[in-house]
Amino acid sequence: MRLEILHVPDCPNTAVLEERLAAILPDYPAVQVSRHVVTTEAEAQLTGMTGSPTILANGIDPFARHGQRPSLSCRIYQDERGNLGAAPTIEQLTRILAGDPA
Repeated sequence: MRLEILHVPDCPNTAVLEERLAAILPDYPAVQVSRHVVTTEAEAQLTGMTGSPTILANGIDPFARHGQRPSLSCRIYQDERGNLGAAPTIEQLTRILAGDPA
């Protein structure tokens, strides 16, 4: 699986995502992670970044919600209990890496 992290420069939410991924990636050695810093609205449109950070798993945003538009804004994620946070939970990320839908 290819994971691509799209984010704006110095996004604090990206650090949260990176910390959570670091906790689980050792269990998924075949996962390839790349990072792409997005600095313009045109880049956000081209890459499909709907807020920072956006995660693409094999080119697809598993956390996409209908009506989200490409943006340089901060992105908020909803967990299993409806709580909002800076990044997907470890449980949500684990399901994505295991090939299950978000």
